[in-house]
Amino acid sequence: MKLPYHVVLSGGVGSRLWPISRKSQPKQYLRLFGGKSLFQLTLERNQALCQHTLVVGNKNNFLLSRADLAEAGIADYTEIIEATPRNTAAAIAFAAFAVPPESVLLITPSDHIITDAHAYQRAVEEATELAYTKKMVTFGLVPKRPETGYGYIEADGREVRSFREKPDAATAQAFCDSGRFLWNSGMFCFRADQFLTELHRYEPEIYDRARIAWDARDGAFLPEAESLRIPSQSVDYAVMERCTNINVIPAELGWSDLGSFEALWEYFLANSPEASFVQNNLVLGSKRHVEFIGLENVVLVETPDALLVIDKAQAQHVKQLYERLEREHPELVE
Repeated sequence: MKLPYHVVLSGGVGSRLWPISRKSQPKQYLRLFGGKSLFQLTLERNQALCQHTLVVGNKNNFLLSRADLAEAGIADYTEIIEATPRNTAAAIAFAAFAVPPESVLLITPSDHIITDAHAYQRAVEEATELAYTKKMVTFGLVPKRPETGYGYIEADGREVRSFREKPDAATAQAFCDSGRFLWNSGMFCFRADQFLTELHRYEPEIYDRARIAWDARDGAFLPEAESLRIPSQSVDYAVMERCTNINVIPAELGWSDLGSFEALWEYFLANSPEASFVQNNLVLGSKRHVEFIGLENVVLVETPDALLVIDKAQAQHVKQLYERLEREHPELVE
């Protein structure tokens, strides 16, 4: 069995980690993990498991990706540089156009962390084997808590029963109590030709317009005019939630999307004792001496132009703050 192609999706911004994550330096490139970035850790984790790496990014971050690839010692890779973000269905279509049709693609975000390497390897090998039988495979993660920030997959073993949107707290608790639900990881595995067949079946306009943009590319760079005509749709909505030949790999990988300061807190507490915890508060980016009186479970984040102080339990609200700043003070999110 041939190894899969690793497709790294690198277009995210990480708005819930403002102000350390910006458009010019998204969270996947931050050196917060033993001097390495999440992007580099993603590359390293998959090097031995895959035959080749394809990096799908955009014109705003491809130089950051190149720098991390060079630092990681990876010279043999394929770049796909989007002129404008068109969401994950189109991004994966470009990767599928770039490889031989029968190739298996392992799709991963570039901004997640996985601490159980052996469990991850077993899951990838199982998914690859299924993908070669033309199954569309997603990875479901055994929930650690009733999380409201993730989508869920209802499953019976490998069989997918339903996909669920991000729930409220009571529904998330019910999902966890039932034992039938997994977190939707955003990782997938399937044959390139099978994905394109399913995309053409359910979203022919995305397929057709992505193909036109792909055929008009200039080296690694996709054209802007043709790209703007591609409908923006996630791979979940466009394909995975609609196809019938889908399996899920339930797994416990020590996974986190590190998409909030609460998630970052939990990771640092378990894995990075050198992180700056002061009186049960997390301090990031500050070079000052910091003290807290009468406060716990607070995150303090300092950058040269911004200071954020937030209750850890309110971490999900940073995204709304980011969106407001994008309208009112766009220079603070660049």
